[in-house]
Amino acid sequence: MIDIKLIRENKELVKQNIKKKFQEEKLPLVDEIEALDIEYRECKKKGDDLRALKNSKSSEIGALMREGKKDEAEKVKEEVSKYGNELEELGRKEEELEKVIREKMMIIPNIIADSVPIGKDDSENVEIEKFGEPIVPEFEIPYHADIINALNGLDKDASGRTSGNGFYYLMGDIARLHSAMLSYARDFMIDKGFTYCVPPFMIRSDVVTGVMSFAEMENMMYKIEGEDLYLIGTSEHSMIGKFKGQIVKESELPMALTSYSPCFRKEVGAHGIEERGIYRVHQFEKQEMVVLCKPEEAMDWYDKMWSYTVEFFRSLDVPVRTLECCSGDLADLKVKSCDVEAWSPRQQKYFEVGSCSTLGDAQARRLGIRAKGENGNYLVSTLNNTVVASPRGMIAVIENNYNEDGSINIPKALQPYMGGKEKIEIK
Repeated sequence: MIDIKLIRENKELVKQNIKKKFQEEKLPLVDEIEALDIEYRECKKKGDDLRALKNSKSSEIGALMREGKKDEAEKVKEEVSKYGNELEELGRKEEELEKVIREKMMIIPNIIADSVPIGKDDSENVEIEKFGEPIVPEFEIPYHADIINALNGLDKDASGRTSGNGFYYLMGDIARLHSAMLSYARDFMIDKGFTYCVPPFMIRSDVVTGVMSFAEMENMMYKIEGEDLYLIGTSEHSMIGKFKGQIVKESELPMALTSYSPCFRKEVGAHGIEERGIYRVHQFEKQEMVVLCKPEEAMDWYDKMWSYTVEFFRSLDVPVRTLECCSGDLADLKVKSCDVEAWSPRQQKYFEVGSCSTLGDAQARRLGIRAKGENGNYLVSTLNNTVVASPRGMIAVIENNYNEDGSINIPKALQPYMGGKEKIEIK
């Protein structure tokens, strides 16, 4: 959510930003908010003036009573009583206007960084840099589900019976590889100076609306029936929510946290859920990075965070590239975002394995997260980034370490987490 001062002082900037995101249907909201804000401030001023007058008149009552002017005092009391009724009505109007303004402000997208490329959707995202040499072996690499099946590592028939489409059982060494990647990711980030956390896997609706837009919420989140609880789609949600309504000490910034969680997503949209594979599913596990920092430090942290994901995958012998998200592909709360994509030797193209975003003070404004500085309190900046999400990240490791005989080389970085095992072989 942006600062309403932007609409008061530079609404054309807000409108231009909406156009850059190709959301012209939201343009009328800017003028609506401006008009409502004027009405709100007039209402508030009237209330403040009347409150001051009421207080002044109330002090007269005591003076009149002390002077024995009881009849005059009673008249002033009647007058003060009318002020009270009017103040009550103004208070209700002020509260209602504030609520409507906030609801509309929540729909206005955040101001994107000047460096964000302008484009309608993800087809217009821009490649930034490649890391590692993409290799296509002379032999054919099967579909990832077939590779894992041959290693007795996947049972989607059973998950279909227990849970339906979009779920899976991982078995044996493949399940162990999955866990090894997450454990390695945890230790990798701890070595970078991040504090390890395991957060709640369910959050309340006021946290959900604080960390994401309504459109994202509708397309992603599973609601617990009969309770004000949602299953998290990523641990970023509960990690940022941890600081809801808090004033942190400036000396504690930056807060660099890395969190593990299962993630649950509806995956509503044209892409659908994979029936045979495990690339796009309803449930997965992830190691995440979350940073709270001073606004002026946000871009430095952004560059550090995505570079950590690149370093992580390169340590697993996976070539990757970074892709700058264009304006139309940015979620409404994001200032700037880039994807980290892994090389698929089977498809001979890259696919997304992580996403890094800086959100400015949008989440902090929604959730009331402030830092106490020398010159007063201010809203912090928040950032998030995927270290690894599995099984998607595991697919990248499997394909890039696949051998012609159907076995998979285990990257050296993961071998200590697999009891020293160097290869997963067909039994």
